[in-house]
Amino acid sequence: MDIDFVILWVDGNDPKWKAEKRKYQPQQKSENSSANRYRDWGLLPYWFRSVEKFTPWIRKIHFVTWGHFPTFLKLDAPKLHIVRHEEFIPEEYLPTFSSHVIEMNIHRIPDLAEHFVYFNDDMFMLRLFKPEDFFQDGLPCTYGGEVPIELVGNIGTWQHAAVNDLGIVNAHFPKRESIEKYQKKYINKKYRWKDNLRTLLLEKLHPDYFTGFKNLHAPAAYLKSAFQEVWDAEPEKLDSTCRDRFRTNDNVNQWVVLWWQVASGKFSPTVIDNLVESIRPDTIDHLCSAIEMQSHDYICLNDSEEAIDFDVLATRLTDSFEKVLSEKSGFEL
Repeated sequence: MDIDFVILWVDGNDPKWKAEKRKYQPQQKSENSSANRYRDWGLLPYWFRSVEKFTPWIRKIHFVTWGHFPTFLKLDAPKLHIVRHEEFIPEEYLPTFSSHVIEMNIHRIPDLAEHFVYFNDDMFMLRLFKPEDFFQDGLPCTYGGEVPIELVGNIGTWQHAAVNDLGIVNAHFPKRESIEKYQKKYINKKYRWKDNLRTLLLEKLHPDYFTGFKNLHAPAAYLKSAFQEVWDAEPEKLDSTCRDRFRTNDNVNQWVVLWWQVASGKFSPTVIDNLVESIRPDTIDHLCSAIEMQSHDYICLNDSEEAIDFDVLATRLTDSFEKVLSEKSGFEL
């Protein structure tokens, strides 16, 4: 079975990209157009090193870009496929500055394998993986327990997307039927007993609709065909999402496909060990320790909304990755 990786990247310092972004950027600033959404921490070489060291068996990396490239990247590396937006996103949706648009068209990438894993550029592997860690019996490995969507505090665009995603899933998969067919995947010995108890209670209390699934913020295993299924089922909603150049509260995102796979039983139950943390002065010690000790399967390094000493924190992270991934990969010049 061929397995590909897909990673999205943008150079937020590219003057041509910034000029095009300014032409379309809303006058009122929001979380979806702020600089930290596009800031480059200089850690991408370690993503490629982790792929070569921890998953040497992958068939191909599809590197999705607006049209610029990291200076270190060896563009003719055998397993590397550079994919510009215009090569797979329909023309009517371009230019786009929304990850939602890119995500919902991933399945259109030329020569993309049916089985692929989607990464953001802030998600790093920290240990050896086997193909079976991502796909078992041809099905994506993911967590299938029910987890209610949390809508507390300052509700951001990602929570709105989660609600929109869940609405689509519930519209197409009656919960009672899914439970009858796949309950052993929703309540499974691989999960903690507390998680299984929560899912069981939610099945009893809300038997007619799913209340939510886990937002992993981790690399996600997908079937390419699942994206097409969602497009076939909800063409108007996905088209509307793709016509927004920046993320909005009306959008769906890739989780709609992830949860579609769960509701349709097209997944293999798995617990994903992923540390998600914002990069701040009060978290940097913990993050660096996790990298150096390789204490999790993955680490997701979220850019902070706060004012930070960027150079100092970036240097700390670089030093930690160097202790684990010091050798250049074949993807570097």
